[in-house]
Amino acid sequence: MSEIAIAGYVPGAIGRVAQMHADYYAGAWGFGLYFEAKVATELSQFLLRLDPARDGFWTAVRAGRVEGSITIDGAKAETEGAHLRWFILSDALRAQGAGNRLLREALAFCRQRKYRRVFLWTFQGLEPARHLYEKYGFRLAEEVEGEQWGRRVLEQRYVLELA
Repeated sequence: MSEIAIAGYVPGAIGRVAQMHADYYAGAWGFGLYFEAKVATELSQFLLRLDPARDGFWTAVRAGRVEGSITIDGAKAETEGAHLRWFILSDALRAQGAGNRLLREALAFCRQRKYRRVFLWTFQGLEPARHLYEKYGFRLAEEVEGEQWGRRVLEQRYVLELA
């Protein structure tokens, strides 16, 4: 088994991150074109405006292939908190510690920048993700029915207070 490297942007990362989201969420939750297009569009827009002083994008790469990602969008860190987004692992990396490594990297970045709060949006039913977030101190702050995922789910906002 090849070693897992944590990297930043690598060529093909946008397409691969969108593909991992589409594959997982279509199979497990029935999400379709709307969700995949939303991930690809918003991730592309984020990477085009990425400011390394406030934003972070990490990939987990094995044998030259992106197998995971996590992002910190710090554009509104002072007012709302840093936004953790696009956290995904391929089936090839699940339950191998790569999720912990990516989350630690992202949170270390937030602490280095002295962000007071980190938040993320997810939805009810993603138990392994919820467990990982809670392990790192995130707490459920809000629940609301919504359709930002392309179908109706119980959206959840998790928050980690750093200061």
